[in-house]
Amino acid sequence: MKTDDRIKIIDFLEKKAQIIDQYIEKYLPRRFNKDSLIFKISPPRYRLDLEALNKAVAEPFWEFLDRGGKRWRPVLFLLICKSLGVNSEDFLDFAVIPEVIHNGTLIADDVEDQSDLRRGKPCTYRLFGLDIAINLSNLMFFLPMLALVSKKKKISSDKANKLYETYVQEMVNLSFGQAIDIAWHRGLIHPSEISEQEYLQMCAYKTGTLARMAAKMACILAGADEKVVEKMGRFAESLGIAFQIQDDVLDLVGEEFAKGKGGLGKDITEGKLTLMVIHTLQNANASDRERLIKILEEHTSDERQKKEAIDIIKKYGSIEYAKKIAAKMVKDSWSEADRILPPSEAKKKLKNLVDYLIERNI
Repeated sequence: MKTDDRIKIIDFLEKKAQIIDQYIEKYLPRRFNKDSLIFKISPPRYRLDLEALNKAVAEPFWEFLDRGGKRWRPVLFLLICKSLGVNSEDFLDFAVIPEVIHNGTLIADDVEDQSDLRRGKPCTYRLFGLDIAINLSNLMFFLPMLALVSKKKKISSDKANKLYETYVQEMVNLSFGQAIDIAWHRGLIHPSEISEQEYLQMCAYKTGTLARMAAKMACILAGADEKVVEKMGRFAESLGIAFQIQDDVLDLVGEEFAKGKGGLGKDITEGKLTLMVIHTLQNANASDRERLIKILEEHTSDERQKKEAIDIIKKYGSIEYAKKIAAKMVKDSWSEADRILPPSEAKKKLKNLVDYLIERNI
């Protein structure tokens, strides 16, 4: 990817992130008051304790979102809308759906993994308490769908039904992906029994799901036929998987990336079975294989042991292998999207976004 293109897409993401956050504020404001949109959609019957909601919802929500994040899923949504010939500005409310859900999964992940840091700061459950974090993450799985409720008069019932159907299917998939990942890093399945294809399916559920949701919703709102919806969904799913693989690579070798997570090898501490670990276990000699499994099972925070595990993974070329898989996956999926989308400036930006997400170092 050319340096100029990289700078342009980063700048584009930053500008769109500001707009996306403004639209998120429509549905979950920085401070609730009696005129907040949510209470117009669903009016309280009795007296409402707004301060309690501000302390237990608005404050922790915005403390987390203000830490940053690429907001690439809503940008993916908007660029697909525009590439299909519709005014993406008309659908900004819907762009918030995958982004709010995504951040909800991060808050939940940190609870499940008992993590310390997220984006360079203490995890939400450590700042505000376990009960607030769990309740907030649950709210974030449902709240963004208020966009559909508030805009139901502006879209057809057929499109609304398809959007609801997509949402339900993908939220089930999301939970399946998380369940598999938890089972693996808790040692409920022996590492030697897990195949590369099973890893890719776990990623398709866990990380590919929200990208796929964004793409499919964009296609539905643009009035695309079912074949286009499915094909663009598969393209976005592949992008999501490749994004996760790159995240896993950076966890082992990305010094700048790892700063916000407390250092390299967080996945080693959590005992996560990434594509690189699976590839290593399938190719390593018995001694290295047993040692890597032992380190993963210990969930160690010891820097020497984490480095030892990373060295074993490097020894078998597993990092380069994972990068090649991610690159091929995106190349193949883009070929299909390239055939569907007509030439446009939005399509060029979409391609730059794809390249940036798998070539980034942070």
